[in-house]
Amino acid sequence: MVEPEAPVYQEPPANGKRKAESELERVDEDPNSQQIGSDTAIDEHNEDEGQPVSKNQLKRLKRQEIYEEYKEKRKAKRKDKRHERQARKRAEREAKIAAAEAAGLDPKTALLPTSEPWRPHPLPVAFIIDCDFEEYMRDPEIVSLASQIVRSYSQNRRAKYQAHLLVSSWKGKLKTRFETVLKSSHEHWKGVHMVEGNFCEAAKKASELMAAGDERDAIDLLRPRGKEENDPAPSRGYEPDSSLPDVEPESEDVDPSIVYLSSESPYTLERLEANTSYVIGGLVDRNREKGLCYKRARQTKVRTAKLPIGQFMAMQSRYVLTTNQVVEIMAKWLECGDWGEAFISVIPKRKGGTLKSHGSVADLDSANGDMEDGDGDEHGGDGDASSPPPLDEGLLVEPEASLLHTTN
Repeated sequence: MVEPEAPVYQEPPANGKRKAESELERVDEDPNSQQIGSDTAIDEHNEDEGQPVSKNQLKRLKRQEIYEEYKEKRKAKRKDKRHERQARKRAEREAKIAAAEAAGLDPKTALLPTSEPWRPHPLPVAFIIDCDFEEYMRDPEIVSLASQIVRSYSQNRRAKYQAHLLVSSWKGKLKTRFETVLKSSHEHWKGVHMVEGNFCEAAKKASELMAAGDERDAIDLLRPRGKEENDPAPSRGYEPDSSLPDVEPESEDVDPSIVYLSSESPYTLERLEANTSYVIGGLVDRNREKGLCYKRARQTKVRTAKLPIGQFMAMQSRYVLTTNQVVEIMAKWLECGDWGEAFISVIPKRKGGTLKSHGSVADLDSANGDMEDGDGDEHGGDGDASSPPPLDEGLLVEPEASLLHTTN
């Protein structure tokens, strides 16, 4: 008589937390699987913290390991692109010389630039990025803020008219990231000042810079003007929001040379003023801290205002802008003097915005072209004689970069 085989116990399928743990164990135990994490890094983390590593921390370490693993590949890819651009320029140069020789012209004349060389045009206005919000942000959000500061510099540098750009509260993890991961690239920036103090101290520095400039640099858009022809008193660059029933008047002791941009402000920005510093909250928090910038501005007794997005744009999503988008919008206004044109050329088309003045005809698709991500071409294309040198592409490659920023 053959005895029946004893039933083999099979472990029930893993679900939820158990499934996640089993997957992590499988990756660690299988030597042939892709080595995402590093046991050495995890052990060192345990020794430093004295606590077990959570699943989220383990995933974060593994993602960082992937980023470091492909770092050389990204560098090689950027190098190949640079060589392709150089080869394309050589081919274009040779084609121009051949065409000139065929036409019996001097080849040197064919290589002369067709446009005037790019020159900076600084104006007596300042943009200050207030970075005193580190305690409210997670590490990936600080990484995102660093990327937005790089883009802000690039966009202001390439603009037709340049404002003085300052970064306040230059300290902590943000400063460390620029000095380590970004290899202190900010030390070579032109027209940018890093201030360890708060935005008020940065505004004092900006006032000194603007006072040292030539008043003739001020364009007509920045010149004071009266509300009426016979009114000698110049109008302010902002007015109370007409949609609000009762707007509390500003106190007389506010600093008129500083305007903190905040969506909570009851005042709407109408134009930029000369010898004025405009503060942008460097806060990437996915809308967790509402009204933080406005509260800080009121406590510091400075003017507040919000961009007139609601007056010019009909949006299919929230009025959320990144720090570099706010800088680019104001730089665009300095060029054209039209908020509608500034918004339509900067706000990403994925937000589905239309100009209210033009009804449903003014679509973002035609204005933004192929700019899907709303951050513009941060590398400046191939560059030419009419644009400043592009930034290193490696400065803008960031892992887990959050793109949300609310001008609170």
